Amino acid sequence: MEGRKIVTTNRKARHDFEILDTYEAGLALTGSEIKSIRAGHVNLREGFVQPRGDELWLLNVHIASYEQAGMFGHDPLRPRKLLLHRREIDRLMSQVQEKGLTLVPTVMYLTRGLAKVEIALARGKKKYDKRSTLRERDTERQIRRTLNERQ
Repeated sequence: MEGRKIVTTNRKARHDFEILDTYEAGLALTGSEIKSIRAGHVNLREGFVQPRGDELWLLNVHIASYEQAGMFGHDPLRPRKLLLHRREIDRLMSQVQEKGLTLVPTVMYLTRGLAKVEIALARGKKKYDKRSTLRERDTERQIRRTLNERQ
């Protein structure tokens, strides 16, 4: 997308989950958090989204402390409220509760100076699914390598 600067991606999410649908959500942040995000000090690896009341919250995402903030900094692992339309929140919460799906953050990026996170509605992969995915990727890589050698 134009005007979109990717800050970080969650590669582990694509490995551990089957992605069914994605949504773009804004984040309610403090000043030191947005400065740290712009500097690229974010880790989405262990993050997940959880409903609390009638809102969605981004949990366990590490946004490093901003050095220049001093004592006015933030807690790196604090819960952050996701900003979505009410219809989207209701739809996501019903799917998570009924179908046993989960919400995971996949990409964090900046658009026009605003931090956005792409959350994915996902189903957990079993161990054999992960192995078959790796096997398919390896065979595709071998085929490409063989074709490149013949040219």
